Amino acid sequence: MKAVITGDIINSEHHEVSTWMSVLKEYLSMYGSTPKNWEVYRGDEFQLKIEASKALDFAIGLKARIKQIKGLDVRMGIGLGEETYEAKTVSESNGEAYQFSGRVFEKLKEQKLNLAIATSNENVNETLNLVLKLALDFMDDWSPVSAEIIAIELETPGIQQQEIADRLGVQQSAISQRQKRARLDLVNQVLNFYKTTLTKHLK
Repeated sequence: MKAVITGDIINSEHHEVSTWMSVLKEYLSMYGSTPKNWEVYRGDEFQLKIEASKALDFAIGLKARIKQIKGLDVRMGIGLGEETYEAKTVSESNGEAYQFSGRVFEKLKEQKLNLAIATSNENVNETLNLVLKLALDFMDDWSPVSAEIIAIELETPGIQQQEIADRLGVQQSAISQRQKRARLDLVNQVLNFYKTTLTKHLK
């Protein structure tokens, strides 16, 4: 089973392209090569093919990267399913994962949501999207400082608070406070719940 993520950068028109494009491309590059695994097109839209188990890590991680730039955010639709046609470029490949991703992404604006998942299992969709909606309640409000701490935690699993403090040039106690404000504990619970749900209900 594959995941396809279709997304765009929110408020990109109010920022210089150079402030966010390099961040987007660098992060996408961590998950594969272009154009086979990912592409950026129509200015600020992108598509990525990824292993299903890593899809939500990518989505939350990218959100944390982009929200470090004040005023920006990212909107993403995740489709989980089969890939029935693999082309040289991700935009020409096809299968239910691509179709689900495109459809759920198109609905996000009218639903005023920044992240949603679509699979062939309606019960899974309902459960995961409720969890995501609750998580977005605090993730959409991350400050650049909170977003930075989440990005570091997701990209360097197991990193110690003191290591982060040394990297950022602050006290360890400040890192603890930033983790609490960013709701790192809940982010990890959401990611674990997603992976458990995949294992139990989607093969």
